[in-house]
Amino acid sequence: MEGRHVLVTGASGAIGGAIAEALGDRGARVFAVGRDAERLDALARRLRGRGRTAAVIAADLAEDPAVTRVANAALAELGAVDVLVHAAGAFASGTLERQPVEVLDQQLHINLRVPYLLTQRLLSSLSERRGEIVFVNSTVVLGPRAGVGAYAASKAALRALAESLRAEVNGRGVRVLSIFPGRTASGMQEEVHRSEGKSYRPETLLQPEDVAAAVANALALPRTAEVTDVYVRPMQAP
Repeated sequence: MEGRHVLVTGASGAIGGAIAEALGDRGARVFAVGRDAERLDALARRLRGRGRTAAVIAADLAEDPAVTRVANAALAELGAVDVLVHAAGAFASGTLERQPVEVLDQQLHINLRVPYLLTQRLLSSLSERRGEIVFVNSTVVLGPRAGVGAYAASKAALRALAESLRAEVNGRGVRVLSIFPGRTASGMQEEVHRSEGKSYRPETLLQPEDVAAAVANALALPRTAEVTDVYVRPMQAP
């Protein structure tokens, strides 16, 4: 990753932040995007304190102009983008019978439309640099359970988007990776446990650093190979 230019969305969250930090520690020049300015600043301070390069921008990607602004800011800051990591996401539980369709719309917007639009804005740079695109998905696509239909549908659509994009850009030398983490210790997962009426024990779950290591290792693979899909889950309790 030495000297590569990386844009990570959702970097003020657990998984996105861990990915940004892991790639920064491996020598990437990181441009981190998220909604929480304080967490982003803390991330940048940690990386700079270890002699790494990091810039941040606080933005809510729920509006299309913000997506364009972030893409333009990244190109202005970095000059080009080699790696684009889509780690921003939205989750809400509820049955189809009771959940308003607006909640579906919100999850489709953040989990699908934002990656679509941001990739579109940066695809020229990624193609020129023979870059890489990472979609942080979820193992929920393997077996949707009751109460998460909208979320699972948005993630299934994201998987389809990644697979179609791969077929379109592999010929330009661009690699596309989808990573499907299982339950990962994070604020989102704490919300999931609460909605299920379960106690939240983060030590029994995947750690954000585990997911970040899987991404970093896949990106480090020689250019003669491509990792397309990575499924990672917590170790089962004894």
